[in-house]
Amino acid sequence: MDGSKGIIKAINDKFKEHSVLQRCQQHKKENVARYLPLSEQKTFSPTGLRLLGRIKMSQAYGQESYDDAKAALNKICGELDWINPSASASLREGMLDTLTLHRQGLNRVLARSFSSTNCIESVMSQIGQHTDKVDRWRNGRHIQEWVAAGLMKIEPRLNKVNGWRYLQLLRERLQEDIRNRAQKQSVAETELVRVGA
Repeated sequence: MDGSKGIIKAINDKFKEHSVLQRCQQHKKENVARYLPLSEQKTFSPTGLRLLGRIKMSQAYGQESYDDAKAALNKICGELDWINPSASASLREGMLDTLTLHRQGLNRVLARSFSSTNCIESVMSQIGQHTDKVDRWRNGRHIQEWVAAGLMKIEPRLNKVNGWRYLQLLRERLQEDIRNRAQKQSVAETELVRVGA
């Protein structure tokens, strides 16, 4: 997902402790670059190139391990502090959510499909081609029927997720992550009750 506060709130409200977010790395790069003067955007922006044609943030996100990617992004934050503190704050905000695949140890195999919102935006665009023809929506059910019909129509044109063979492993690791968070919360609540007693 992108960094929309409304979407984040809706996901957290609906799924509560079961939500695990992967923020779009491309949106994060664009948001950071927006704060920088044009002379510095080439260093950090998604379209600007550095030596050897590599981009600092892309290099950081390209790290295989969570610790290496986090360290590289924190180093960039330190550099950005001197150029523009707002850019640095933008990178820090939600940075850990951009590293969810790294934290699960699956960045190398699933990043192509899940490190950006491209797969969702592609589906939404194709559904739009189907639903944009409707001039009048009667009610919510009518909208759902058209979206469902649109999904059925575009399904044969959809590609498999890159790394689809690892989706079961992703599911298992997310379930483990959620269990660990629930245990930590339970321990914290127990400690709080003990201190309060």
